[in-house]
Amino acid sequence: MPSTDSPDVLIRGGTVVDETGSRPADVLIRDGAIAAVGPNLDAGDANAVTLDAAGCAVSPGLVDLHTHLREPGREEAETVETGSRAAALGGYTAVIAMPNTDPPIDSASVVRQVLDLGVTALCEVRVAGAITVGRAGTQLAPMAEMAALGVKLFTDDGTGVQDARLMRRALEYASALNVTLAQHCEDESLAAGGQMHEGEWSSRLGLPGTPAEAEELMVGRDLALCRLTGTPVHFLHLSTAGSIELVRQAKAAGLPVTAEAAPHHFTLTDADVAGYDPVFKVNPPLRTATDVAAVKAGLADGTLDAIATDHAPHPQEAKEAPFDQAPPGMVGLETALGLAITELALPIGAILALLSWQPARIAGLTGQHGSPLVEGAPANLCVIDPALTWLVEPSTMATKSRNCPYAGRKLTGRVRHTILRGEPVVIDGEAQR
Repeated sequence: MPSTDSPDVLIRGGTVVDETGSRPADVLIRDGAIAAVGPNLDAGDANAVTLDAAGCAVSPGLVDLHTHLREPGREEAETVETGSRAAALGGYTAVIAMPNTDPPIDSASVVRQVLDLGVTALCEVRVAGAITVGRAGTQLAPMAEMAALGVKLFTDDGTGVQDARLMRRALEYASALNVTLAQHCEDESLAAGGQMHEGEWSSRLGLPGTPAEAEELMVGRDLALCRLTGTPVHFLHLSTAGSIELVRQAKAAGLPVTAEAAPHHFTLTDADVAGYDPVFKVNPPLRTATDVAAVKAGLADGTLDAIATDHAPHPQEAKEAPFDQAPPGMVGLETALGLAITELALPIGAILALLSWQPARIAGLTGQHGSPLVEGAPANLCVIDPALTWLVEPSTMATKSRNCPYAGRKLTGRVRHTILRGEPVVIDGEAQR
């Protein structure tokens, strides 16, 4: 937390972009909060830190609903420290740590462990608790104990809850606790053995495929359970045109559902697997060009509420295994913003809504992250140069792992500064600790 004698920070010459719109303005930060927003501000303090925002958007910090920090148990791939540094460099001031760790985040004690690790992180680290004990899908986890520690989101991410009756009970439990369940939609009986999307490319490559219907069946089931219970459901990393259409229809019918998409599902296709490089192996798998177009359309028309990275680091030796033996997953915290600006034909305000205030609302962080930049608001924000072009170089990333599928790709848009609780943790693209 910032101390009361920490220097003021003046962000000068930018355009403030938040949920209320955009306007040219400077932003003055004092004691961890926004002290003033307006033209031609003067810090009034010779010791103030001045950050140049010329040509930049000054925005509430980004919020990632779907980050695998791997700690505890998988520290060879990532730690809370290294993952938070990658997040800050990507513009994130808050991330939600997924529960498929070792041990899983299925109890209050593991929640406390991860929260304690996050105290010195370069972004705020919140936790998603598991829906079931051990993420095994047979017995509900003690969600009330975890909710008492501030956990707002629960998921068995990595697997979906296969038992419909158990999922109904979980939704009823969640309703009483005022928390949200997030589903990894995959029918295991239909997806079993799949290594990539089932279609033309899986046939060409001789790899077993996972059909789109494996995702769509569970989306349809959980929409029915949402209708039955009246409890909100959040859908993780949707990847197929059919899933997105189901959510579109459910929203039109007034169901309390939200959904996210990952950057790789609007930037890559199953054709990228042609070289058998495991860096392109992910779950849900890369889909067809038609599905990519559907994801982009869903992000544009509001069917999809958020872009979530599904940042999934793996050590190099794991990703160098043969395709059918390598684990699925890609790193994404440092490239998500650039990919969104480069690949989505959306104005910067719409992109920031998908990356900041809308995911903050889903995560229960409104008022702390994603909030409009007004006097008195917490100083969790980022400064983005939307015109800066850069090449992705995995070897220079802050994440501990290098399983990035965008090596050598030219992107437009990058974070210049990130401020967490009033402290500049990234200045001119460099982490400060």
